[in-house]
Amino acid sequence: MNLSRRSVLKTGGGALAGTAFAGCLNEPGNGSDDGNPSGTGYAAFFALWDWAEHVGGDEMTFENPVEVGQMGHGWEPPADIQRNIADSDVFIYFDTAEFSWAQNVATDLETDYDDVTVIDAMDGLEDQLLPIDRDADDGREPATDYDFDSDTVSIGGFDVYDGQTGEEVAYWHGDHWHGDLPEVPLEGSATVEGIFEDDEGRVLPLGEDEPFEIDARIVDGASEDVVEIESHGDRIEFHALEVGRTRVVFELVADGDPIWDTSNDNITVEVVEELEESDAPEFYDPHVWVDPVIAQDVVETIADGLAEVDPDNAETYEENAAAYTDRLDDVDRQFEELADDAERDVAVLAGHDSFQYIEHRYDFEIHTPVGIAPDAAETESDISEAIEVVEEHDIETILYDPFETPNPDEDVPQMVELLLENTSAEEYAPLTPAEGTTQEWSDQDWGWIEQMEEVNIPSLRNALGAE
Repeated sequence: MNLSRRSVLKTGGGALAGTAFAGCLNEPGNGSDDGNPSGTGYAAFFALWDWAEHVGGDEMTFENPVEVGQMGHGWEPPADIQRNIADSDVFIYFDTAEFSWAQNVATDLETDYDDVTVIDAMDGLEDQLLPIDRDADDGREPATDYDFDSDTVSIGGFDVYDGQTGEEVAYWHGDHWHGDLPEVPLEGSATVEGIFEDDEGRVLPLGEDEPFEIDARIVDGASEDVVEIESHGDRIEFHALEVGRTRVVFELVADGDPIWDTSNDNITVEVVEELEESDAPEFYDPHVWVDPVIAQDVVETIADGLAEVDPDNAETYEENAAAYTDRLDDVDRQFEELADDAERDVAVLAGHDSFQYIEHRYDFEIHTPVGIAPDAAETESDISEAIEVVEEHDIETILYDPFETPNPDEDVPQMVELLLENTSAEEYAPLTPAEGTTQEWSDQDWGWIEQMEEVNIPSLRNALGAE
């Protein structure tokens, strides 16, 4: 799979040449000059449709085939869906098995229809995908019941984990390194998480609100033009600046001052044009569309694709995408503020797991009784565990997915009622994966951003005690 975000169009067996479909749309001049759009398209589900509409603006209009009240994940299309899509100019989808109907349509369009352009909006996201069974904290819980003294703590071990996969990639032994840091793709980033143990094997608590933080710096004299380093207290992000290598030192920080570092032996971080092999896990979580940062990449991919199809309006698509990305940036900021204000770092969702990307980015947990499959049924042990989590963390608000009920505007899942009956929680609030829209939200013209700002952020503030 091509790892470049720019290579997003597929026709037949290869990538689309820049002028291959310039004549597929209406003749130039049918856009803003006479008030009619230059073309029409379909997007596979609500989030993609909303983003495509914002990027297309007045020049390209899109249709969402998924009915109001239903979510795109697991949706069964009508028999005439392919014929309808084939009558349009563009089909935008995610090339992932969870949208198998869209994969099938895309394959047939590429094989049998030369005048429909297919855009895989998931292309280029390989290095950001998280495995379904990711459990980066397994066996790495900090010793919160021990009072560490930063003046006397002695480091017995330091391990580095890939923030994407949760796998250990390097460790500090005595006075030198073993292993390597993950490569950083150009125009992308790589996250690593550090685990420090004292000489008794106790894991030090890391975080912006914890006694210790992890930091990193470029070695004196090494190139500062390769990466930008950002610390989040419990993890480090390397943001690519240009292709090349540089050397870094990791530090353990307490009260703003380094108290231990790896300066005896440097480790290299490398930025590459693109990763040699896909970093996508074999079984990955497809719910990338809930993440406002990844959403910016998808919006950019859509804009690049529409610009290839309709080069006369390329500047408009770029401007529309930039304006919408600014709004996504603001949603990201609101999630960051939510996480900073939260009194607890665990919430409970009475539904399937759609929010791993949000959990991973903002460092809180949304416990669900089942996995990512929307039709999975809870077992007695699943229910008991959810009850224990609610009680252990004094959770007052139970979250629920409105699309897991027959009437998302009125009903709540039975699991919500069960948890309210068996715990001290007294309230419930919706949490939408933005795979679809309800009639009420549709009547208010709410898009992806409004679902986040008007539903998810307020609900999570309630559930995490961030008010």
